[in-house]
Amino acid sequence: MRKLLLTSLVSIAAMAAASSPGQADPMAEAQAIIAEHEKMPVFEPPGEAFDAKSCMAGKKVLSIPISMTIPFNVELQKAMAKAAAEVGFTYTTWDNQLKSDQWMQGVSQAISQKYDVLDIAGGLNPEWLGPQLAEARAAGLKITTTHFYDVTQEQHSSVDYSGSVDYTGAGKLLAAWAYAKTEGKPNVLIIGSSDVLPSIPFVKSIQDQLKALCPDCVQKHLDVPVSEWATKIQPGVQSAVLADPGINFILPIYDSMSQFVIPALRITGSEGAVKVASYNGTPFVLDMVREGQVQMDIGESLGWSGYAAVDNIMRMLCGLPSVKKLNSPLLVFDERNIETAGVPATFDDGYGDAHLEGFRKLWKLN
Repeated sequence: MRKLLLTSLVSIAAMAAASSPGQADPMAEAQAIIAEHEKMPVFEPPGEAFDAKSCMAGKKVLSIPISMTIPFNVELQKAMAKAAAEVGFTYTTWDNQLKSDQWMQGVSQAISQKYDVLDIAGGLNPEWLGPQLAEARAAGLKITTTHFYDVTQEQHSSVDYSGSVDYTGAGKLLAAWAYAKTEGKPNVLIIGSSDVLPSIPFVKSIQDQLKALCPDCVQKHLDVPVSEWATKIQPGVQSAVLADPGINFILPIYDSMSQFVIPALRITGSEGAVKVASYNGTPFVLDMVREGQVQMDIGESLGWSGYAAVDNIMRMLCGLPSVKKLNSPLLVFDERNIETAGVPATFDDGYGDAHLEGFRKLWKLN
C-alpha cells in the first residue's frame, strides 16, 4: 500500500511538472510567436472613436524628422501628410539633411508660425533639442514624438505624447525565428547600435527571449554606431564568423545593416550556411529576401504607421488618452509571401489596406 501511494505521488508530481508554465515547450512557444505575425494584419482600434474633423479644425502640426535624406522618413512623412489631408488640418514636414541647426530652425518656425503641435519624428531624439523644445512649450506648443521610443521606455520630460513602437516585440520575434529555424540550436550574432536610444531595449529583448527559449544557446553582440555601419559591420561580422564557425544566425536589428553583413558572409564562405533575419521592411532588403540573401524581414507598413501617428497626435489635441503604442502591426516576410511586397518591393505593399477604412471609421469621417 505504501509503495502504491508513493508511486501515485510521483506520478502526480510528474504530471504537475509537465503542466507547469516553466516546463512549456520552447519550440511551441517560438512557433506561436512566429505564427502570430505571419497572418495578414487586421485593424484593431487603438482607442475610442472621435470626431477628428471637428476637433482638428484650424489646427496646425509641424513635424521634424531626423533627416529627409532617409527613405524611411520620406515615406512615413508622406503617410502622415496624407492622413492629415483626409481629416483636413495643416500638416507641414520640415525638410532637413541631418543637421542640428536645421532642426533648430524647424522649432523656431513652428513657434513663429504659431503651430499647435511640434512632432519630433523618425529617430530624432528630443533630448538633442532640450532648450528649443522648452521654448516651444513656453510658447504654447504641444510636443510629440513619432516612431522613436520603444514601448518599454519613458518619454523625455520635454514630450507630451509619444507614438511608441514595439521594438521589443520585434526582438522577441527575431529570437523566436532564429530558435525555430535552427531546430532549437541557435548560435546567434546580434548586431545593434546603442547610440540609437530604442536599440537598447530592442537588443535586450532578443537576448532575453533567446535565454528564455534556450538558456545554454550561444549568443554574441556586436555594437556598431550608425555612423560606422559602412566601415565596422563587415569586418566585425567577418571576425565573429571566423572566430566561431558555429555561428548559424545573424540578427541585425535594422535591416539596412544587411547590406554590410552579406559581403562578410560571402568573403568567409558562409553565405547560405549562416542565415540572416532582421526588422524594418526596407524595400531593398525585401528584395534581398526574394533573392534568397536574407531569410526573413519583419515589415511594418509605413502607410499604416503614418495614419497611426496622426491618430495619436489628434488624440492629444482632442483631449483623449495617448495610445500605448502605434497601431501598426509587424508582419513576417519570407519566401512564403515575399512576392506580395512588390517586384521591386515597396514600403507599403503586402500589408493590405484594413487601416484605411479602420481609421476613417475611428475618426468618424464616413
